[in-house]
Amino acid sequence: MPKISVIIPCFNHGNFIHEAIESVLSQTFQDFEIIVVNDGSTDKVTNQILNNLDTPKIKVIHTANQGLAAARNNGIGQAAGEYILPLDADDKIAPTYLEEAVKILGKNENVGIVYCKAMLFGEESGEWMLPDYSFSTMLLGNIIFCSGFFRREDWKTIGGYRSNMIYGWEDYDFWLSVIELKREVYKIPKNLFYYRKSSDSMLNGVKNERFFHSYKQLVKNHKDLYTENADLIFEHIYSLRAETSTLTEEVLKLKEENSGLKERQEFLEDQLLNVRPLSRLLFNSLRKKIFSFRANRVL
Repeated sequence: MPKISVIIPCFNHGNFIHEAIESVLSQTFQDFEIIVVNDGSTDKVTNQILNNLDTPKIKVIHTANQGLAAARNNGIGQAAGEYILPLDADDKIAPTYLEEAVKILGKNENVGIVYCKAMLFGEESGEWMLPDYSFSTMLLGNIIFCSGFFRREDWKTIGGYRSNMIYGWEDYDFWLSVIELKREVYKIPKNLFYYRKSSDSMLNGVKNERFFHSYKQLVKNHKDLYTENADLIFEHIYSLRAETSTLTEEVLKLKEENSGLKERQEFLEDQLLNVRPLSRLLFNSLRKKIFSFRANRVL
């Protein structure tokens, strides 16, 4: 029985999936299985690649297109690992991610989510600047990417990823469900996950109407969680408003200072315009005097 099951849903991302799989196969911790879920890919190349993935550590499941939540559930449903790591087909992980996570999950049975610091790659690069985990921040917005570890038993208890998050956020909804089990969250302070940034990536966000629909559905799914923590949520919102107000004041102050600097710059530029003709006049006059002096000396 493998310790970890890595679940990789794939819909038309065959050109990236070898990178994702290779990042798992290169792990320092080797007690794992990889389950690739072909979620009804329509791309011929992707289907050819997935049909040829035949190694002892990799299992491929072919289904009709059902969406990301169902694809993850289909993969986890056939997983044997004690711990689960979802990994999108166009992302990848650092060689020690599995090893670091297993240590944490094995030491503390109360920990239900393990994730890490992350890096962007692809069309953008650099550290993905996500705030550290706090319960109040998590209630207002997702700060845990989809590729965090959790326990398969918790997935069973929760009932898996919800399919009613039709515009995404199924991972956000799932993390809240794990937190509702009174599980602790641990963030490894190392960059061990790599998120591919592209023009069509989910990180680019959703339109406002979809955003509000997703938030409304999220609150409905976790009505008790949001009701019981209403005071905490409003306290956090008030704190954010105060912080925003302070930042706004600082921005206005900087604008005033920049305005003063701009006026000074314009004044100096005007002075320079006035000085240049005078400088030329003095230079020409001095040159004439030098030439005259030289001519007199020669005579």
